[in-house]
Amino acid sequence: MTFTLPPLPYAYDALGQFMSKETLEFHHDKHHQAYVTNGNNALKGTEWEGKSLEEIVKGSFGKNPAVFNNAGQHYNHIHFWSWMKPNGGGTKLPGKLEKKINEDLGGFEKFKTDFQAAGVGQFGSGWCWLQVKNGKLEISKTPNGENPLVHGATPILGCDVWEHSYYIDYRNRRPDYLKAFVENLVNWEYVESLFEKA
Repeated sequence: MTFTLPPLPYAYDALGQFMSKETLEFHHDKHHQAYVTNGNNALKGTEWEGKSLEEIVKGSFGKNPAVFNNAGQHYNHIHFWSWMKPNGGGTKLPGKLEKKINEDLGGFEKFKTDFQAAGVGQFGSGWCWLQVKNGKLEISKTPNGENPLVHGATPILGCDVWEHSYYIDYRNRRPDYLKAFVENLVNWEYVESLFEKA
């Protein structure tokens, strides 16, 4: 498959004070576009040409860094834009998901604390995740463009902790960015849709 940059599912200024128009213009239009362009170039003539994005991510991990890094980041960002929405976050979760978070992660408040801690604790660039593995919800973190797919899990929520995701708005205050993401941006309906497929 050829990678293409999807449009943002909301206006560039829709996330207000929590993620600025300037951040989204740089992050989506420049950084994500670069993963698309470089990924398409890296894919040419490889065994993964014509495969689905998930197959490319899983198959190239540990074998072809140029393909993997760009495909992984393309996958991560396609979901990242949909993991946020205007007036997102809050404490009212879809029922099944809330029940599962209570069962597996000790409740929503503990999930929030542990998810944010995973993001703060990721040294350098990377992501923190809410994932499904062997039928259970787990919190994890990965470096750079890695994601749970390459570790036998399915990501249902992820937060980008590369500096380009927050530096314009938060400077070096990564904890404040993660708190804003969980409390004011998460699109729990999209998370639920991935949870039901997982």
